[in-house]
Amino acid sequence: MADRKTIDVLRSAFTNRKTGVMLVFGMASGLPYALLLGTLYAWLGETGVDLETMGVFSLIGLAYAFKFLWSPLVDRGRVPFLWRLGRRRSWLVPIQALVGTVLIVLASLDPVTSLGMFSLLAGIAAFASATQDIAIDAWRVEVADEDAPLELLSSIYQLGYRLAALAGGALALIMAARIGWPLVYGLFGGFMYLAMAASWFAPDTAADEPLAGTDDTPGHGLARSVRLTVLALVGALWGWALVTVLVFMVRSLGSDAAARPDATAFIKLYGPLIVIATVVVPAVLAGILDGWRRTGRYPPAPGDAAARGFLDHAYDALIDPLSELVSRLGWAAILVLAIVLTYRLTDSIWGPFALPFYLQELHYTNDEVAIASKFFGVGMTMGGIALAALLFAWLGRMPTVILGAVLAAASNLLYADLAQGGAGLDAFGRLSGFTWAVGQFGADPRLARLLLAIAGENLAGGIAGAAFVAYLSGITAKSHAAVQYALLSSLTVLVGSLGRAALGQMIEEGGYARVFYTTAALGLVAVVLCVIEAMRQARAGRRTAEASVG
Repeated sequence: MADRKTIDVLRSAFTNRKTGVMLVFGMASGLPYALLLGTLYAWLGETGVDLETMGVFSLIGLAYAFKFLWSPLVDRGRVPFLWRLGRRRSWLVPIQALVGTVLIVLASLDPVTSLGMFSLLAGIAAFASATQDIAIDAWRVEVADEDAPLELLSSIYQLGYRLAALAGGALALIMAARIGWPLVYGLFGGFMYLAMAASWFAPDTAADEPLAGTDDTPGHGLARSVRLTVLALVGALWGWALVTVLVFMVRSLGSDAAARPDATAFIKLYGPLIVIATVVVPAVLAGILDGWRRTGRYPPAPGDAAARGFLDHAYDALIDPLSELVSRLGWAAILVLAIVLTYRLTDSIWGPFALPFYLQELHYTNDEVAIASKFFGVGMTMGGIALAALLFAWLGRMPTVILGAVLAAASNLLYADLAQGGAGLDAFGRLSGFTWAVGQFGADPRLARLLLAIAGENLAGGIAGAAFVAYLSGITAKSHAAVQYALLSSLTVLVGSLGRAALGQMIEEGGYARVFYTTAALGLVAVVLCVIEAMRQARAGRRTAEASVG
């Protein structure tokens, strides 16, 4: 039975139009991120731009961390003249055209003589790319059905994203050595136009068609004055957060290096405050409002059923997504939030320290690291994503999520062994034949040890990444997919950023091995939380089935 189901999943992957579009969307999402927050530094370094200035460009990554701040606009806003294309296509078509155009314009500029315009355009592209991610994530949740299940779409999205990361990273470096950076960025800008063409023909819901689960009852069971009071408070908090981030980015991209703020200090101080202001406080208020609605407190007045104005639609866009989530999950919303904060913690805080670990701590060469990490590692990640798609069919969503958490935590033990000399990796490599196999391609036992550790970590990361995307997509409601998914996924990015300073200090004080044991222990927290969540979902499924029979 499992084999038949797997065959059906694979057949769907190759025949359903949605899965093909999802692959293109995954590549369109991963390519700008790789080009703007990775490969761009190689181009700037070759042109002689100093390291301090290059550090400024890393700040455009804040657009991805705080994209949820403008997700309500993407969720409910109508793009002039294009909204008839569909709820998500009307955003994707112009945004992808903008990203492609900016990449082509960047290709025509000299980073040295036009650094100000170069940085401005890079910031615009990052903002547009983050906006594209909001629309793509919402599209994935909304179009999922039996022929293109959410788990399959999530795996294919991850596969496309990783392919684009490989193209925008290693392949871009190889191409630039032969044809130059301007032509590389121009060609990748052209790819974004191809993605725009795919968006034009992608299936979508009409912009004026209510999504499943949308509450169209005027007043939403509460007096209009109560709703607008809460809207004013939450709107002020979100407005403060958005202005704070924008001001920081503008100051950081200024020409006066002495006046630029410290990015680490900003994230450490304002990151938690922004999360509290935009997530914690609104979630508490949403819970209070839901309690009032259920008990009939502050009922809507007869006049509340009249035609709704701008503020009522603003309430739908800003308050309703959190209110729906809290109402649907209840106290389980705390459990979901805990999983979001811990599931990919080991990966998100470790990433920036990988190259110093390989190069300075273990003294591997640049070529060895490039082969092991950028080519072999990416291939293993794709293998993990493909395996996750099969696991979804064999085991189901939550068992795969739990397995992903277990493997992600265990993979840190491989690096702990690597940091302590790799005795365990060497023994496994000899017994399994891995060391002999890679030796046929010229790898010595020392490089085989690194390849084995990277193989385990990337395979686990591919499974965990696909599982996490599927889990987040399943938690979000189709009626509020854009805001809810952007909010939950942004928290993952923020918590990783907040933990890096502490991790760097821990490495300085206790070495890398201690850090890997610590992150493995942190990963076990996610495992326990996922097991509890699986039990909760199973109970909820049984209650729903019993209610249906009754």
